[in-house]
Amino acid sequence: MVSWKQKSVLFLVVFGITLGADFEKDRNNSLIEFYGNSKSKINIVIKDNIDIEGKITSAGSLALEDNIASKNAFIVQKLIDANFNIAGKTNLSEWANFRSEDSVSGWSSYGGQTKHFLNTKYNPCGSSSGSAVAVASGIVDIAIGTETNGSISCPSSVNGIVGFKPTVGLVSRTGIVPISSTQDTAGPMGISVDLVAKTLEVIAGYDPLDASTNSIPVNLDFNFSKDLISTSIEGKRFAILQSNTSNELMKPLLDEIKLLLSNNGAILVEIEDTREYPGEDEYFLLKYEFKEGLEKYLSSATGKKKYLQEIIDFNKENQKRVMPYFGQDILIASLEASKDEERYQRSIKKTKEVKDQTLNIFNKYNLDAMIGLTRGPAWKINYEGGDSKAIDRSKSFGNGGFAAISGLPHLTIPFFTIDNFPVGLSIIGSPWSDKKILEIGAFLETKKTVNFNYTISTQGKCRVDRDNSITGTYIRISECIDDVDYKPIFKRAADYPKNALSKRIMGYSIVVFDIEENGKTSNHEIIAEKCFNIEANGSYYWYEASDETVYMPIDCNYFNNSSIAAARRLKYENNFGGTIKEVKHKFTYLLENYLWKQPYFLKQHLFLHLSSVLHLVCVFIFLKLQKEQH
Repeated sequence: MVSWKQKSVLFLVVFGITLGADFEKDRNNSLIEFYGNSKSKINIVIKDNIDIEGKITSAGSLALEDNIASKNAFIVQKLIDANFNIAGKTNLSEWANFRSEDSVSGWSSYGGQTKHFLNTKYNPCGSSSGSAVAVASGIVDIAIGTETNGSISCPSSVNGIVGFKPTVGLVSRTGIVPISSTQDTAGPMGISVDLVAKTLEVIAGYDPLDASTNSIPVNLDFNFSKDLISTSIEGKRFAILQSNTSNELMKPLLDEIKLLLSNNGAILVEIEDTREYPGEDEYFLLKYEFKEGLEKYLSSATGKKKYLQEIIDFNKENQKRVMPYFGQDILIASLEASKDEERYQRSIKKTKEVKDQTLNIFNKYNLDAMIGLTRGPAWKINYEGGDSKAIDRSKSFGNGGFAAISGLPHLTIPFFTIDNFPVGLSIIGSPWSDKKILEIGAFLETKKTVNFNYTISTQGKCRVDRDNSITGTYIRISECIDDVDYKPIFKRAADYPKNALSKRIMGYSIVVFDIEENGKTSNHEIIAEKCFNIEANGSYYWYEASDETVYMPIDCNYFNNSSIAAARRLKYENNFGGTIKEVKHKFTYLLENYLWKQPYFLKQHLFLHLSSVLHLVCVFIFLKLQKEQH
């Protein structure tokens, strides 16, 4: 007979195995904590800037690792009351991507790097990266994210799921680490429009502790999932958004959108859009509101730190752990911005003007929605300059900014792929038209019969151009062309800098440039560099696949001039019919007499040495036989 102790142990073992099996799905590091899935409830994960009673709310920062929530956020409690199972907390971009202009989306000092669900070398976008990847990876079907500008729409689009940013004020922010009282909102991210709508029904509503919810219309219909399937877009009026008309990628995709809408009875409206995005004013507004909002949150939190300055000081004291890749320039700028009330008021005025312009477009043309591409596909994770250096501007477009500063509902649904990475379709409505936008999204979701994949001709895997390498006793210079479809017809190898040779320094630099119609290169820019002193620790180890090293890099500028000079000498055959934007070329500088320490070189040398020994043995035997014959 099995005792109760044995039963308990058995239960814990089985539970642990089950929990581990579910958590094993999280190979992309989307979760900070996993509590387990329920078989009878809707499993949902919560972004780690939202309070769950008894759990740490870190906002991705080690500075808040002692911040254990004393109660549930307003929306978390509503989910629990509605019989949702809180399955875990998701990783995010630290401080919701509001720490540095050089930040890496999906990375936090508390949770590490969240990776794209399709390819771990690619960025999942932020800041609700973990929420998107958890859904895309199949850990759960629904998640909660937050958005100030793009933090729901971008990761949803990039990871091929449905994401909805509600009208600001429809969902409470109580118990959520804030950035901006003007633009912040929480929203659902899931596998379908229907599930997103059902989740929104639960979390939406008035909260006496959040003044923004006072603006909810008294007659608003909260039955967001009702009649989703039976709706149609016939007779509805749509404007097509073109955020970057110069981008060649957009045309075939926008043509597909137009065809789909027209074939289903929609009316396409040509609008005059003279809006100018108030980037500087919005940025200042966010910096100003961040300090006030954060310190208000911290004042009632359980953590020891109550002021932004304390956060900044902690980061300085723990720089190696907190800031290995990028700094905290935004936090410092927020501290300064909070002192300039006059500048803040000007920013409010300017952003309101743009909001009014957006609303006037809806009213003037009697629009049901604006439709466009959410944003470009995923980019590679880059710790040398962050997202701003990594995003391929030739594939960059986006339509969520005006919706963000205007507080408008914004739905993105997976629709296209570019180079096999998801690209979402954005549907943006007027204030409080959330239900209508979800209905339009549900209809278009069912009409998507073909996943239109657009392959970019300039995209290809990076390869080493060994035909052009210089190999000698002491040095070797390798070149790597990121865009293999554009092979240079003329080039002269880069020169190994003498000062780098004398100091035994190796490394690489990556040059990005444009190819003009005549085949010559222009607009040269170094986008990444690393160099390494081989005598720094007496050992050297180079990974051929990733061109990374295992020891600490040193700051240098040795190879940049040589690389740019070589890039300027490149000439291509350009049959594109215009300028080819942002071709990447990597120049790698190696000291040949140290390459023996590479594993693959070691194998080669061992083989050669063994071959030499065998050869000598054979020669010795041959000579001995010859001597015996004589």
